[in-house]
Amino acid sequence: MNIFTRGLTVVIATLVLLTLPTLEGYSSGIHNQASNGCTCHYSGSAPTINHNFPTTYNGGQAYTIQISVTGGVSGSGGGFNVVVDKGTLSTPGMGIMAVKVDSSGLSATHTTSSYRSWSFDWTAPSTGSGTVDVEIAAITANANNANSGDAWTTTSLTIPEPGPTNTAPTASNVYISDTPGPATAITKAYYDATLYANYDYNDQDGDNEAGTEIRWLKGGLSQAQYDDQLTLPASALNIGDLWSMTVTPSDGTDAGAKETSTNTVEIIDYDADGDGYGDQSDAFPNDENEWADADGDGVGDNGDAFDDDATQSADRDGDGYGDNASGNNADAFPDDANEWVDSDGDGTGDNADAFPNDATETTDTDNDGVGDNADVFPNDPSESVDTDGDGVGNNADAFDTDPTQTTDSDGDGYGDNASGNSPDVFPNDSTEWMDSDGDGVGDNADAFPNDATETLDTDGDSVGDNADAFPNDATETLDTDGDGVGDNADVFPNDANETLDTDGDGVGNNADVFPEDANEAFDTDGDGVGDNADAFPEDATQTLDSDGDGYGDSPQGTTPDLFPNDATQWFDVDNDGYGDNPEGLNADVFPNDGTEWADSDGDGVGDNADAFPEDASETLDSDGDGMGDNEQAVLEAKLAQEEEEAAAAQQQMFVGGGVALLLIAAIVVFLLRRGTEPEAEGEKDFSLPELEASSSAIANEATVEGASQPTSSTAAPLEPTVVNQWTDESGYTWRMMSDGSHQWWDGTEWQNH
Repeated sequence: MNIFTRGLTVVIATLVLLTLPTLEGYSSGIHNQASNGCTCHYSGSAPTINHNFPTTYNGGQAYTIQISVTGGVSGSGGGFNVVVDKGTLSTPGMGIMAVKVDSSGLSATHTTSSYRSWSFDWTAPSTGSGTVDVEIAAITANANNANSGDAWTTTSLTIPEPGPTNTAPTASNVYISDTPGPATAITKAYYDATLYANYDYNDQDGDNEAGTEIRWLKGGLSQAQYDDQLTLPASALNIGDLWSMTVTPSDGTDAGAKETSTNTVEIIDYDADGDGYGDQSDAFPNDENEWADADGDGVGDNGDAFDDDATQSADRDGDGYGDNASGNNADAFPDDANEWVDSDGDGTGDNADAFPNDATETTDTDNDGVGDNADVFPNDPSESVDTDGDGVGNNADAFDTDPTQTTDSDGDGYGDNASGNSPDVFPNDSTEWMDSDGDGVGDNADAFPNDATETLDTDGDSVGDNADAFPNDATETLDTDGDGVGDNADVFPNDANETLDTDGDGVGNNADVFPEDANEAFDTDGDGVGDNADAFPEDATQTLDSDGDGYGDSPQGTTPDLFPNDATQWFDVDNDGYGDNPEGLNADVFPNDGTEWADSDGDGVGDNADAFPEDASETLDSDGDGMGDNEQAVLEAKLAQEEEEAAAAQQQMFVGGGVALLLIAAIVVFLLRRGTEPEAEGEKDFSLPELEASSSAIANEATVEGASQPTSSTAAPLEPTVVNQWTDESGYTWRMMSDGSHQWWDGTEWQNH
């Protein structure tokens, strides 16, 4: 780069520095930019805007609006701007105070970049104002004090006023007729008739009918091909159909309730012979005595003796079997009303044949079910067989396979003949037949049939009455301790002083203070609570210690616990609900002050009286602006000093800038002249060396106010200086640095933006 070019670059850089505009967007928000978005930030991805603006509005109504932004970049930094064209925006009376509204009341934005959700109020415009347009822009910031790496997006919506209400129409007097209305509702119609839909349309608003739905239903099912037709043609009708219809009235805006016709119409046929059956279904349309031929044999059902059998039609003997011998239900005896079948073919009809399926038998004289040909006793209806051949029929023979026995007087299955097989020792006693032990008591009645010393066991415990201490008690046989209670029922069979232990705790009822409580047996302090459940078994004034801290739950007892469910507390001297023990839960930092109990920041002032309970450096906020009195005093002093310094620096900058321009111009002229003179051989070159073309050098050259650049490429980079300083409409102090960056004063130190 030659001397002329280098000098010209310095002049242009200086002029650019002096004419830089102020920053367009601020961390404290900017108004009326919602439609454009956060254009001073470079957005990497689009976040999502959430809001609760109403879908319609009521004139003059106030709505609390919640705006939030999610997604985009991580962190908690963000901002927003909402602009409406009607109505009035305002900050809420209570809640988040991180929103400000401009003087027009149409734009709201954030006051700090530390949130991603905000709340404000919107009062809708008066009725008749028309649709409201809303623009929203929101950003999620990464808090890197620069305008890169952030994410923003915009959205818009319209909010209309609700339209006027409309009353739906109604339909009444819905019915079907077979003539055009006004007509009469019918319940039957011939198959070649035309059906007509009738109804009355009513609309409270006086609206004309538009879009009314008419549906024809056959058997309860809608027939879509006839939708919205006032007439149903004969071509749609079939005999036996059941038709109804519905009407859903409409005024073109709203539909009323569906109404169903008051009548259902059955489609019927003509009846030429007047027998009550339509011609289409009458098998004999010209015969008033016949209309059906179920079996299709050409004989009407009324004259057909077998109307469901095509092979038979006549029955001259009237026995229910047809005269046609080859058909179904054929009569083998067509002239004998008592016979029609001979199943075994023995020439005797089944009704007269005692054995219709047995050709070898026809009669049963004694009517015992055995034919005379096979009956050993044909005239004795009680007998027909003698298996053992003893001359006594099987029915009368108690032992029909034993020729040695025939009778059993007591019916016990043992024969009366003492010399025969299976003799009965007790022939007249049906319950006995044997006496195994010979004690004169039959084995069935003898509880011990093989023990001649015992016969009875009254209580059925398998111990004979002679040896049973409790012969009438099946659960007991012994009484070891002689207390009158059997060993089985005696919980203490060897202790004559105890017999029961109702609660099963091992202590007899006589000695157990709580005989029905298995968990208790003794009550040392006599307070009615057993020693096991009594937290204070020797103190009759206390029984429970719910929190196990050694102090009883009863406030009237000794060592009462005011916090029965808190093991860390038991006393509360100042009665504020917090315990005197400073180390436990619900601890009272001020045990003698009933108005205070906590000091979160440890500054010696209780949280109830401390305006900043989490900040040990602040306790008061006299003006209620959310900033402590101590911090506000320091901030106000610093702001005053910085304003004075900024004013002086700005004045000095302009003066210095003018001098620098004159000096630069002189240097340029000098260098131009020197550049035209021939350079003596061997003479040293005192011109400025070529600057290293790095991005940092160019940046410094373009931003340092009136300062000379270092001539060595190894010189340390210059610290940026203040180019301009101002205070915005929200009271925040800003300054622009010589390297193009911006800073703002947070009350303690300068923060990069």
